[in-house]
Amino acid sequence: MADPTQAAASLENLPLFAENGGNGSGDEWGDTHHSLSGPGQTDLRRSLQARLASASAQRGRGSVPSGQHARRADDDLTALERNGGVLRPMSRGGEVDWGLVRAYREQAADQLAHALRSREGLDDAGRRELGRSIVVELLADHAERALTKGLPIITPDEQIQLAEAIMAALFGLGRLQPLVDDPGIENIEINGHDNVHLIYDDGRIVQGPPVADSDEELIETLSFLATRTGTNERPFSPSNPRLHLRLRDGSRLAATAWITPRPVAVIRKHRLTDIGIKELVDLDMLSPAAAAFLASAVRARKSLVVSGAQGAGKTTLVRALTNELDPMERIGTIETEYELHLHDMPDRHKRIVAWEARPGSGERGPDGRAVGEITLDDLVFDSLRMNLSRLIVGEVRGREVLPMFKAMQSGAGSLSTTHAHSARAAIERLVTCAMEAGQHVTESFAYRQIAEHIDLIVQIELVDDSHSGGKRSRYISEIIAIEPGEHGLPAVTDVFQPGPDGRAVPGTPPIWLGDLERVGFNPRLLDHGGVP
Repeated sequence: MADPTQAAASLENLPLFAENGGNGSGDEWGDTHHSLSGPGQTDLRRSLQARLASASAQRGRGSVPSGQHARRADDDLTALERNGGVLRPMSRGGEVDWGLVRAYREQAADQLAHALRSREGLDDAGRRELGRSIVVELLADHAERALTKGLPIITPDEQIQLAEAIMAALFGLGRLQPLVDDPGIENIEINGHDNVHLIYDDGRIVQGPPVADSDEELIETLSFLATRTGTNERPFSPSNPRLHLRLRDGSRLAATAWITPRPVAVIRKHRLTDIGIKELVDLDMLSPAAAAFLASAVRARKSLVVSGAQGAGKTTLVRALTNELDPMERIGTIETEYELHLHDMPDRHKRIVAWEARPGSGERGPDGRAVGEITLDDLVFDSLRMNLSRLIVGEVRGREVLPMFKAMQSGAGSLSTTHAHSARAAIERLVTCAMEAGQHVTESFAYRQIAEHIDLIVQIELVDDSHSGGKRSRYISEIIAIEPGEHGLPAVTDVFQPGPDGRAVPGTPPIWLGDLERVGFNPRLLDHGGVP
């Protein structure tokens, strides 16, 4: 095989098909497909042309015509041939032979892993270029052997589709890729390989296509994705049956197997990433008065928690609020899986440090921790040496609340999210999460931390009327301010409270309103229904 570090040859130059002049587009993979086209190396092109001449001569001696199948007489078949040989003939929009794609992906992944051992530090672009070269060579080699053995010849369009499918399986999400690329899909629910539901942003729930040929193949795909995350691989096996993973496009995947009757996975897409608070006003998520209040609170270094149901838009609001900060402010983010993606917006955040926890392997070290585990607590400790202006801890679902408290203790202006059905219920939720950390955390300690270190809790409502012909809507319903009260308990002020339609309207100003005025907030926005 030619050196895969050379520039990848265009698929049109593969030996079996160059003389046909085809140029398939592979549009089935959308705008985000991994194209194999590129500038060909002269030596590689000459080698392919020589193979083409050999292939043409083989045809002249009575090889199988294009699109037809021949009997296989020998037993010396490769794994690819035993898996189906080549892509099934198809027209535009036809189905890909995913069994063949999977076999190619396995070979390409093995070769890529071997090649990367001697190329440490290669970036994503370099990995993809290396992968392109490997895929091109695999296809060329197999095509040459197919002619020799009298196997079928596929068309240029089919060749392009096959290569795109292999690249999607190697660097993308394979059969999941078209679903993730669909801008209207918000969540993908998988309950077994052939029981897939797509939840659209307008609330529609549609049966989706199978994402694998079997549950075993689905588990294999999930395991492959878990080990292909780059620097922060995630274990997924019978001894580690739960998987939480950030996909390359920023979507979040949660999966379980071996502890459920069938493998289960949910992919939640983050559709609104590079967004500011004004855009959320345009989307009717909050009023201009509430937007100005929250933006000023963040600039005034008030610490806040955003609460709501799953999919309510909590992370989107935190992302929008942090995008209101000075691009030169030094901030850090700590998450179990990257979701905020502030580090992917260098124009908005020029001095950012983004950490992601690591679960570790199933083995336990002498200290009882999983080998290789990096916890949020570890990351908070490291952050104290990073000259940060503020530290943001992502979603709080359990004992992550303790690192959140530490972040708020170390510096004002932190943000986080949690799940609760009201702003006041969020207080109780955080107390419960804290007490999950062990007997050393008491209820009084948790209440005291909330009272002393959280300034605001913002509640987001998710209302789904799609079942009755309406639509799904998200909006802020409450904003409460918290101060230390009697006996160390939080004292609550309803700064914004639900109006007649459930949306937040101004209530009682917080006692620290002057802090917001110093950063430009107009206090009259809290009078007369939010109109200055």
